[in-house]
Amino acid sequence: MSGLRVADFDFDLPEELIAQQPPAMRGQSRMLVMERASGALRDAKFAEFPSLLKAGDLLVLNESRVIPARLYARRTLRREREKPTGRIEVMLTERVAAQTFQTSVILSEAQRSRRTCCCTSAEDDEPQSASGEDLWCALVKPGRKVAIGEILEFPAPSGEIALKAEVIERGEFGERLLRFEPMGDFFATLDRIGHIPLPPYIHRDDAEADRERYQTVYSRERGSVAAPTAGLHFTPEILEELAARGIEVARITLHVGLGTFAPLRVERVDEVRLHRERYTLSTEAANAINRASAEGRRIVAVGTTVVRTLEHCALVAAGQPLEPHSGETEIFISPGFEFRLVGALLTNFHLPQSSLLMLVSAFPGREKVLAAYAHAVEERYRFFSYGDCMFIA
Repeated sequence: MSGLRVADFDFDLPEELIAQQPPAMRGQSRMLVMERASGALRDAKFAEFPSLLKAGDLLVLNESRVIPARLYARRTLRREREKPTGRIEVMLTERVAAQTFQTSVILSEAQRSRRTCCCTSAEDDEPQSASGEDLWCALVKPGRKVAIGEILEFPAPSGEIALKAEVIERGEFGERLLRFEPMGDFFATLDRIGHIPLPPYIHRDDAEADRERYQTVYSRERGSVAAPTAGLHFTPEILEELAARGIEVARITLHVGLGTFAPLRVERVDEVRLHRERYTLSTEAANAINRASAEGRRIVAVGTTVVRTLEHCALVAAGQPLEPHSGETEIFISPGFEFRLVGALLTNFHLPQSSLLMLVSAFPGREKVLAAYAHAVEERYRFFSYGDCMFIA
């Protein structure tokens, strides 16, 4: 599979099939069901999902919660005689440990490898520097206007300045490292002034309803800047039905970064290098996965974030039982990958030429997945984050 090109994962998608809104009611999406071995397809509804599982299956969910990471700032240089300028869009991408700010966390891969990512997790406190400052990597637009040393002010709707940040590092493609001044509860302020970071293919401003609909009903650990979208289909009633059918549920956390939507700037698949994302495998989840694996029970991943977490942890374990831990993963899964844990996959439809489409293609095979996508286009399925889903088993 080393000869595959990124262009080999292209497909034609009419613009009108990209979902701009969620379904009127959660759980009403369509679902394309694929038999992994044969590639056979069946059109279904997500409401049927519990009936496709069997007692003893282990369903693994990602309980990361999306933060209102899109902010709007005005520039004011440190020299008092200069006036604030036009509005700047700032997208927070990940929190950074205070001890790393002396060196760049943006400019090079070598420096990235020394970074400690500090998105909150079930077993981590929210880190700050000794002075209470918050350090964040961010994407700034228009980036070319924002230089190191500038102060960004973030006004609240009422007009007062809710947050201030200094630009202390500059990277490519609009990347910046921001040092926020301590101003009380940072996340409470984000909840007050931030916007839900809808993906770039949703061509509208976020609405109040997105604060609930762009979260899974089981989200708990805040830290993602994009939703683990396969989980958006679940309702409390569907989770109750799964439990009634004897389906075991385990919960992991992987905080989704904006790298999910970053274009691949290489030609060959074997040249792809992914962003790092922070994950936590709890004791409860590790024990459940170990039991299911030892007993030969099927492990069903809800979304590509769960696949990446489980398969990364399996590689770390090197054939031994999984141990609870937190860490970072940059695992890239493409055709030819040997799955060690995941036996079935629920996933949304992904962008052409994307790493997520390559991951899904690795599960049943590229030709089967591209044939399924062609079927989905012909049958007018809704695509991407707020769209329909696909179950491969």
